[in-house]
Amino acid sequence: MKTIGIIGSGISGLCAAAVLARKGQQVLVFEKNDQLGGRMRQFEAHGFTFDMGPSWYWMPDVFERFYEQFGYSSSDFYELKKLDPGFQIITSDGETLKIPAGWEELLALFEQVETGAADKLRDFMHEAEYKYNVGVKKLIYKPGLSLLELINADTVSGMFRLQVFSSFSKHVRRYFKNEKLIALMEFPVLFLGAMPENTPALYSLMNYAGLKQGTFYPMGGFKKVIDALVKICREQGVVFKPGEEISGIEKLNRSQISLTGSNGKQQVDGLIAAADYHHVESKLLREKDRNYNEAYWDKKTFAPSSLIFYIGLNCQLEKLEHHNLFFDADFARHATEIYQQPQWPDDPLFYVCCPSKTDPAVAPAGKENLFILMPIAPGLIDEPVLREAYYYKLMDRLESYTGMEIRKNIEYMKSYCVKDFITDYHSYKGNAYGLANTLTQTANLKPKIKNNRIPNFYYCGQLTVPGPGVPPSIVSGQVAATELLKKLNVNV
Repeated sequence: MKTIGIIGSGISGLCAAAVLARKGQQVLVFEKNDQLGGRMRQFEAHGFTFDMGPSWYWMPDVFERFYEQFGYSSSDFYELKKLDPGFQIITSDGETLKIPAGWEELLALFEQVETGAADKLRDFMHEAEYKYNVGVKKLIYKPGLSLLELINADTVSGMFRLQVFSSFSKHVRRYFKNEKLIALMEFPVLFLGAMPENTPALYSLMNYAGLKQGTFYPMGGFKKVIDALVKICREQGVVFKPGEEISGIEKLNRSQISLTGSNGKQQVDGLIAAADYHHVESKLLREKDRNYNEAYWDKKTFAPSSLIFYIGLNCQLEKLEHHNLFFDADFARHATEIYQQPQWPDDPLFYVCCPSKTDPAVAPAGKENLFILMPIAPGLIDEPVLREAYYYKLMDRLESYTGMEIRKNIEYMKSYCVKDFITDYHSYKGNAYGLANTLTQTANLKPKIKNNRIPNFYYCGQLTVPGPGVPPSIVSGQVAATELLKKLNVNV
């Protein structure tokens, strides 16, 4: 048995811990915050329960594949509810597109918006399903250490169909002309990735996940997922050390590593860093032990940060669904203000999650729970006066849409932005989602999962393979753990 340290208890760290402990290793998880879960933490205030981060449950098969390793399914931990509509989009002309859960209803909606679009959607989804089956079920479980990993029967025979080096934007426009449908297909890229023209068409697999598989919600909130992973970890013998921040990593010899924490030093035989990759490299490691220098990180394209408002209302908003995308502004302009000309947006798109529409446990009876998110460029100046200015901007539009005086009915409000992401997660430039999935930052072109200078040291999470999002983070932890086990000569 080897002693393995894991820095960070976000979803990738928990998945890594469970896999390692299942193979007989002694696993210690160090978490700087008092609460486990990283960005998937939860807090309660005035009778409201707020998920702090992820709110979209896509790719349920990735969750199930992980649980099955331990003899479980999601239903053992929480009720997973499929949303119908999955979400709605509020457009610039005041129209609302409700995205139905049923496939035939979705085809009818596309045809209603654009003549011939139903047949185009069938063709689009046929290709997207192929990418999903190859990409999500096979390729994303590769560690990204060698190009040879990408050469197999599926990738060789389907290289052109995978469209790794084709533009997502051009791909979508081959099928659809209507700007509303284009915005619908491109929104996962804007919120989680990069400019659509710089994103590989491979990521149309996200459209398959969101539109064909559907959008789900774990009753009780996303902390139910963290609770499930913590339970699995504890059953495997994982030891958690919340409130213990690691401040230094030092190579002792070829097989041992010393960790300096707030409670002293800990010697381990292997290490997985599930904390922010840049923070680990720049603050915890000596310069000679780093994979990358500051110039490397400065050139990378990061996914957005976010300005978030957690709001508890003493009334209900009839016009909102569980997920609401306010695309009543210029999509391209806001994307440019995030990725190409970083600045606080002039007329932003934003997202409103209202989980109390689905889950009565997250708000008192007759009241509403709101999570309002505006994507912004990482690294922006974050001051109270700016948060307040955008609070009024977003509320003006939300009140206009709902026809209600929301501000007068607020019982609780908390804002969260760049400074908070840095304080809570040591997030590079306060990014919220990790490294963008651009053409030059895909698969093996992402920061490496293995430390080149210290044996038995690996990275996982949203700044390495396979990328940002909850399902990729689940995969990332498993991949890092598997590679470390191989390094330790443990049968995997």
